[in-house]
Amino acid sequence: MKNLMFPIDFVFKISTLSNDFIATDSNGKVLAYARQKMFKLKEDIQIYGDTSKNQLNYQIKADRWLDFSAAYAFYDADGNTFGKIVRKGWRSIWKAKYQIVDENNNPEYTIEEENGWVKVADSIFGEIPIAGILTGYLFNPSYMVSDKAGQKIARLKKQASFFGRKFQITKLGELDEGDSERIMLGLMMLILLERRRG
Repeated sequence: MKNLMFPIDFVFKISTLSNDFIATDSNGKVLAYARQKMFKLKEDIQIYGDTSKNQLNYQIKADRWLDFSAAYAFYDADGNTFGKIVRKGWRSIWKAKYQIVDENNNPEYTIEEENGWVKVADSIFGEIPIAGILTGYLFNPSYMVSDKAGQKIARLKKQASFFGRKFQITKLGELDEGDSERIMLGLMMLILLERRRG
């Protein structure tokens, strides 16, 4: 996932039992097909080159069972780890906050939910019969990616849709080519985690 053409769209499939989505660039080219293994005690995500699932490019694996401070390591096709995304424990209860680190555990980027109230409203109204089906159009949380200096790099935002299945990444600043894989994998893992939380 290099030489990325923004905006990048994540569209979840609703016709399968798996929690999976397709990532496409601004030209409609498929960048990745992400598939989450179901009924696993520890998260295990496969990232394929396309929906044929012939070429496994990356894996994301949790270091422990579901936990507020779990870390999710990134692996390339050869099984080598090259970074991870770490949930910032109890600080993420109100507003989701994650950190992307490199292979030496050096912090590189922070991903933070921009408005915690949007997720709260989405969760509350989602429980109301009939009206709950409209939350996909009304409440759309967004997440900001910032570098160590606090510069805004990218934004992941839920798009208005009936089943809350569309998300888009827009570029806001200069993206280090060497870090693009970690940022993309980090956002993929974040959206799998946060989408089921409301």
